[in-house]
This record gives sequence, structure tokens and C-alpha cells, in this order.
Amino acid sequence: MDRRQFIKTAGATAAVSATGVAAPAVFTSASAQSRAETLLIVSESGPNNLDVLGVGRNVPGYEASWNCYDRLISHEMKDGPTGVPYYDRDKFKPELAEDMNVGKNSATFKLRKDATFHDGTPVLAKDVKWSLDRSVSVGGFPTFQMRAGSLEKPEQFVVVDDHTVRVDFLRPDRLTIPDLAVIVPCIMNSELVKKNTTAADPWGLDYTKQNTAGSGAYRVTKWTPGTEVVFERNEQWKGGAMPKIPRVIWRMVPSGGNRRALLERGDADISYDLPSKDIGELKSNPKLTLVSTPYSNGIQYIGMNVTRPPFNNPKVRQAVAYALPYQKIMDAVLFGLAKPMFGAPASAKTEAIWPQAHKYNIDLDKARALMAEAGQSAGFETTLSFDLGFAGVNEPLCVLVQESLAQIGIKVTINKIPGANWRTELNKKEMPLFTNIFSGWLDYPEYFFFWTYDGANSVFNTMSYQNATMDKFIADARASAAAGDTPLYDTSVKGFVDLAFADVPRIPLFQPYVKVAMQKNITAYQYWFHRRLDYRALVKS
Repeated sequence: MDRRQFIKTAGATAAVSATGVAAPAVFTSASAQSRAETLLIVSESGPNNLDVLGVGRNVPGYEASWNCYDRLISHEMKDGPTGVPYYDRDKFKPELAEDMNVGKNSATFKLRKDATFHDGTPVLAKDVKWSLDRSVSVGGFPTFQMRAGSLEKPEQFVVVDDHTVRVDFLRPDRLTIPDLAVIVPCIMNSELVKKNTTAADPWGLDYTKQNTAGSGAYRVTKWTPGTEVVFERNEQWKGGAMPKIPRVIWRMVPSGGNRRALLERGDADISYDLPSKDIGELKSNPKLTLVSTPYSNGIQYIGMNVTRPPFNNPKVRQAVAYALPYQKIMDAVLFGLAKPMFGAPASAKTEAIWPQAHKYNIDLDKARALMAEAGQSAGFETTLSFDLGFAGVNEPLCVLVQESLAQIGIKVTINKIPGANWRTELNKKEMPLFTNIFSGWLDYPEYFFFWTYDGANSVFNTMSYQNATMDKFIADARASAAAGDTPLYDTSVKGFVDLAFADVPRIPLFQPYVKVAMQKNITAYQYWFHRRLDYRALVKS
């Protein structure tokens, strides 16, 4: 199969510190041989784990894995909603697989015979099988991610010969092939990782937390958690066009003001997720390029643990939904750089799409009435938690929520959780009230709801929400999508959206934007489903 057939077949299925002390020079002879050959990125937080399959890994960890590991396939690009290149959810291209043949019951992948891992070891079918076995077996988020595409059992992954792998299908599922292109099924040097396993750690998670073992375009040569990650280009990479930038230094600079100053001074090449206020003010700077792109299939929300009184009462949850200061958050925290997910007209009809706005808006009288109906006229005390790794948005948002909920008798204490610990704490499902972002890697409504509302999903259903009717709507949507039954699909999607808005275990606030500020000589930025930077495409002139 040639490349065109491959795609067609796949598509069918620093500045001054906070203390006022000047920051040291960004580049030194030790950190970079040449400024021209090095890309310097600054962001609020960095990875807590280099392995996307690692326990409790955070969102910045996606970036390290994406750039250091290959998958069998990846996505083609298209023009996005803001004019920047944007991944095409329905079209695929080769990465480690140079050919893919999709049948009714399986897909067969022919591997590149010249691909090697970073240590020079050839990439073989046994490495692919071991890596895919690992992804469906480690548990937690990775295993659920694979399950979302009906990839559940090691027996599904079959070595045909040294350079051929077959993936057997458990059932018809339009998410199966796309799920092979997400971050989780990355291909690892199986022999290297197996040398670093133990009886207690059979998949080598301790080793891959701090070491990369891939065949990808970059490898990590230095990692100081919370401070810096250094990437060097893999000169033997075969998974695509050789990246233009030999070296990437990613620095963690928690202060938005410091990141902005580094950018304006020309010391930083890219600042990822600057505060919205800074993005707005920098638009007139002729030396910079600013990009804001809506998260695909993503929202920021207020979540409530429905197993914890009084949030087990839907009237209390609805009261909270009527007491949130939605527009204040849009204006004072986001400066308009997000898409509202609230305040839809009462006459608006539910669509078979996601995300879409709910009909709640701030109405304190209605909120107080619901509190009274729930037997909570006197109010109650609770804790509102957020990820300190993204404090630029989360902290002022939580302060506004705290102030607004106080007006209906809910006394809120704000709990700041370090970014390195956030995912672990979130998955304990012990926080009564919290704010978080969830963005579905596969841009389909049923995928988002499978992850976040399905009663059997133990990962991102962080509200511990269970409703048999919801589960049936989600299952019917998945089955009808695979069968091409559009009427049933539309009915199922509208059903689970309506139920989510009635029960409100989580309250959508807004669809965030990825905000990237770059020097003018940095080009070819691409938006990806994981929202993080792809160094392979970037060009520094």
C-alpha cells in the first residue's frame, strides 16, 4: 500500500524574579553550544514523569513522551479554526509503521526496517507487542485509554514476523485505529526496559519515569524535576522528516510576569500558556507571534464528589451551578480568551455535539431557593481544590468562586495542591469540590463522556458519578457510531448531554484556549489533541 492509500484507508476508520532579584542569564556554555541551534521554552510547570504510562503523571508529561517516543501511526494536519495547522482526527500517516492494512477483524502493520531505538537497537515487532501489552496491563489511566478504543487484552497484539504486527479487534469500534495514534501506545525498547524491571515493578515504571527508552525524534539528556528538561535530537530518527532544531531546553518559570519578561527580552523563544491578560497586551508587540486555539473536546469545570454529602443531593449541585460567577471568570481571569460553556438561551435545543453550553447562569435567588429545598438553608463548609501547576488561571478562578458561593451560605476553604501531586490526589476521589480541565484526545462526544461520566470508569470520572441511564446512552452512542446508525447516535448523544446538565456532577465553565507566544523567527507551530508542543515541526530561522 502506498502512502496515499495508507492515509485513505486509515481515514475511513528571565527576567526579574518574584523577590525582585534579577534572574541569571538564560543561556550559558554549559546549557547550549549555540543559541541558534537551541529552542528555549518556558512554562508554568513541567513534567513529573517522563513516561506517559507512569503513575500520577501530569499533563506536561505528555510533551516529553510525545517528542521522545514513536507510535505506529500519527495524524495528518489540516487548517485549524484559527488558521494554524491542526491535527486531522480522521486521517493518519505512518510513523513506525510504513504500511497499514485495515480489515474487518484486524489491522496489520508493516514496520520500518531501518528504525532504531536511541541506543541503536533495531525496532522489532516484539518491541511493539511488549509495548502494547504494557499499555493495556499497567492499569489506571493508560489501560482505560486503550479500553476506550476496545484495545483491552495482550492477546489482541500478534507478532507475525520481525517487522509485522497484527492488532485483532474485539468488536466494531470507530475509536480503535485513532486510539493507536494517541500518546499512550508509545513503542519502547523492550529489552532495555526489561533489564530495569523488578518483581514489584514488572513494567519498569521506575526506570522510565526518569529515563527515555524510545525511538522518537528527541531524547532527554538532562532532567531536573521542577526546573529544566533538556532534549537532544535523535540524528537517526526514521519516523518522519528530520526536525530542524537540534536541541530543546524547557525551563519551568512559575511566574507569568517572569515568563513574559524573558519573552520580551528575547531570551526565551516560546512561552507556553502565558496568562490571558499578558497575551492580550502582547498582541501589539511586532516582535512576537501569538496563537490562541480552543482545546479540542475540552472544558474547564467545577467538579463535585457525588458520594460526599451534601454534594450527593442534586439540588445542592444545581444550587452551586446557579451561584457560579461565570462572566466574572471570563472577564477577570480569562480576559475573553476562552469560549463560554454557560448561559445558553432557555429555548436552545440540545445538539448531538460536544462541547456545548448549558443553560445555567448566575442567579443567586434561585440558588438560595434550591439550597432551602435541599435542607441546606444554613449553608455548609467545604474545600475547593486546584492544581497549583496551573495557578495562573486556577487561583483567581477559585477566589471568585469562593466569594460567590459565600453569598448562598457555602463557606469555602481553598486547597492548593502541587502540580506534581495533582493527578494522584484527583484520582483518589476524596476532594469534595475542585476545578480541573479535561480534554478528550479523540474528538468525539461519546469518547469524552466515556471518560468522565461512565459509572465503570475509575479514572476521570472524578465525581464518582453513577447513573445506569447515562451508561446506556454512552454505550448506545459508541455502538451506533460503529454501526453507522446516525439517528440512534444523535439520540444517544443528546440524551447523555441533557442528563449531564440535569444532574450536574460537574459544571462546565468554559472551553479553554491553548495560548502560545513565540518570537517571530519561530514558525510551523502545530496544534495537537494533547495540547502540548511538538518540537519536530518547529522551525527557528
